[in-house]
Amino acid sequence: MRLTLLSRAWCHLCDEMIDALLPLAAVHGAQVSVIDVDDPAHAALGTVWGDDVPVLFAGDPESRNELCRHRLDAGRVAAALADAE
Repeated sequence: MRLTLLSRAWCHLCDEMIDALLPLAAVHGAQVSVIDVDDPAHAALGTVWGDDVPVLFAGDPESRNELCRHRLDAGRVAAALADAE
């Protein structure tokens, strides 16, 4: 499974989520993509999500399969990863 985290470089909640997410993803062999919504290449995501980051998706953000927002919901993410195995 691939997880996508929308983030900002200056966001402490984003840092906390990635730090908690990476070990959990590793246990399940999941790939994590981090997208900086302030990057001009991702301006559309920045427009949609604004300051409402971090937000974690199963797959791409376009899938709208949101797993959690602002804080890692480790139980929900672990369940999604287990279901995907």
